Order: sequence, then structure tokens, then C-alpha cells
Amino acid sequence: MPESSAVAPQYASIPHRDHAAELGMWVFIATEVLLFGGMVLAYLVYRQAFPQGFAAGSRHTEIVIGTANTAVLLTSSFLVAWAVEIFSPATIKIVTWLLVGAACLGLVFIVLKGIEYSGEYDEHLVPGINFQFAGPKANGVQLFFVFYFIATAIHALHMLIGICLLVTLALICRKAPTTRHRSALHSTALYWHFVDVVWIFLFALIYLPGRSTS
Repeated sequence: MPESSAVAPQYASIPHRDHAAELGMWVFIATEVLLFGGMVLAYLVYRQAFPQGFAAGSRHTEIVIGTANTAVLLTSSFLVAWAVEIFSPATIKIVTWLLVGAACLGLVFIVLKGIEYSGEYDEHLVPGINFQFAGPKANGVQLFFVFYFIATAIHALHMLIGICLLVTLALICRKAPTTRHRSALHSTALYWHFVDVVWIFLFALIYLPGRSTS
């Protein structure tokens, strides 16, 4: 695979450069784990304090959309992993389409989440804007939706960043792929898989509690 430019002086070799890029992505992911981990910790604390309210709030989420979005993200991660596996000058057209397909699935995720947000707004479930919920569980339900909107909105922002990265890579790799592009794709794939894993945790925390009881 051709190399577009010489290795920068701070690197001893191309593998050294690629390993440094991968390490940098892992460090970034570690900081993101702290971000989402803090939100999950807060969720668990308040869920312990308001178990019935959180269960009631969960039952007001759209589990069909949540499940569909989970399938969409898992499929997109498969496409990205496939692109990383087969990346070469001979397969660059396939790689490009795989990346475009993953980006399109990411947009499908965003659209479905927007539809879900719209429905929750119509049901008056948005804290600080139009929240209305009768009964003694109202405080717990409101806290649940505070977490829900903050966590899913931050996740959606990460999704948009990932979509932009995938589209950018698809555009720049299609003509003359290099080892630098392979390294960039690998780092982007790590980011995309991380976003996918975060959603799996959010799905379990948001959509599943309280479903087995009325």
C-alpha cells in the first residue's frame, strides 16, 4: 500500500506512528468512559432513591424505537469492522460503500431518536420545558427523564461526530488509500464501536427497567 508522505520526525517508523494514533484514541475513549460513567453513577444513585418513579418513567419510553436503534447501531458497527478488515487498494470501493452505509445507518439512528423525542414532547415528558406527570411518582419520573435526555443527547452528539468522521474517511480514501488512511480508519472504528457500546448500556438502563411489571 503506497505511503503519501514521509513519517513525521517524532515517529521512528510507520508502525510507531500507527501505534501512537491508536494509543491516543484509547486515551480519548478513557476520558469518555469517565464522562458516561459519571452519568451512569448518578442514574444508579437516583434510581435507588426513586425506584418506582424510574420504573414508571422507563415504561413511558418507546422500546420499539430503542430496540430498532440498537439493531441499527450493531449493524453499522459490523460494516465498519468489515471495512477495517478488508482495507486495501484493491477493495477501496467496497470499503467506501461500507463506510457510507455505516454513516447512513447512523443518520437513521438520529432520525429515529428525533421521532422519539417528538413523541415525548407531545406526552409532556420533557423536564424544564413541558413536563407534566400526575401522581406521587412524578419526582422520580422527572429525574429519570432528566437523565434520559442528557445521556441520549450527549450520545447523539457523539454519533454525529462519528458520522462526520466516517463520511470524511470515505471521501479521502477512495482515490489513493495509504497506511495513514488505514490507521485513521482503525482509530475511527474504535470510536464508533465505543459509541455503540455506550448505547447498549443506555438501552439497558433506559428502556428495560419496569417492563416486567405494570
